[in-house]
Amino acid sequence: MFEAVVTLCLALSREMCREVALPGIWAAKVEDCRAALAAVSGVTGGPELVADGPPRCREAGPELAFDEIAPGVLVHRGEVAEADRGNLGDIANIAVVIGTRSVAVIDSGSARWIGEAVWRAIRARTALPVSHVILTHVHPDHVFGATALTEAGAMVVAHAGLARALADRQAGYLDSLGRLIGPAALIGTVPPPVGRAVSGEAEIDLGGRVLRLRAWPPAHSGTDVTVLDSASGVLFAGDLVFDGHLPALDGTVRGWAAVLEEMRQDGASLVVPGHGGPVLPWPAGGAATARYLEVLARDARAAVAKGERLGDAVGHIAAEERGRWRLFDAFNARNATVAFTEMEWE
Repeated sequence: MFEAVVTLCLALSREMCREVALPGIWAAKVEDCRAALAAVSGVTGGPELVADGPPRCREAGPELAFDEIAPGVLVHRGEVAEADRGNLGDIANIAVVIGTRSVAVIDSGSARWIGEAVWRAIRARTALPVSHVILTHVHPDHVFGATALTEAGAMVVAHAGLARALADRQAGYLDSLGRLIGPAALIGTVPPPVGRAVSGEAEIDLGGRVLRLRAWPPAHSGTDVTVLDSASGVLFAGDLVFDGHLPALDGTVRGWAAVLEEMRQDGASLVVPGHGGPVLPWPAGGAATARYLEVLARDARAAVAKGERLGDAVGHIAAEERGRWRLFDAFNARNATVAFTEMEWE
């Protein structure tokens, strides 16, 4: 397969460049790729980027690795780690669901390069159009690869609150990602446009399979959406379910526990968590997340009742969970802070 690429460089440092794929332009033969490229004018790079030469066609770059967990359902397992220059932000699970008419992608990774690699993986399996990119919540490791797919014609579908939340946070997210994974890896990464906002429930028909979306009240975050594939019984939970990776709280601990309990009634048989897995039995696969939230809330409530200061309480809240999760030290203190503050207002 051949694809069109353009080399984009940071305007302030012409030595920091990356070949950015143009996912809408691909072909089995190089001459067909060149013909498609000739019909396209201009490349959007943004004021901070400059193109080092015109777009050109080359053999396609690397695909993101996916496993087929059910017929037509593919999952990429992100590394259970914090984003760094080794993993380049590839730390979240990403799913692809293939219908008879089109394809949906669920979450898109931390940067455009990941979205490009998702596109290649899809094109290696099917020529069907990618019609939708569903974002399960606002966090950067799930949203910033989407633009590579929207440029190929996909519509972003997300919680009704995601566009505003992302607008408020995107500058900080991109600045942090640039420091963590390096500015070169972030070249071409911009916030995705939300084409369809979901409040309550919605459906997407891919042909032969219907995806049932549900937007939840504040839980893991304020923008959580789950996706149930009717054909396979697989529930895509985003970060409402974690496996191995310590759950990260950016919403409400009581709300998250309540949502997890309600999700048990969805009728799914398998669940894809936002991190870890990549696939677990459902509802048993949510038990560890629910247990951690219960301990977190219990300890935070007890600390508040004893009149402890926040700075003293965060050191022991949910401490018994330390040996059960990776990245405990990276996330538990923040979780404890959020839970303690919530319990102060209980």
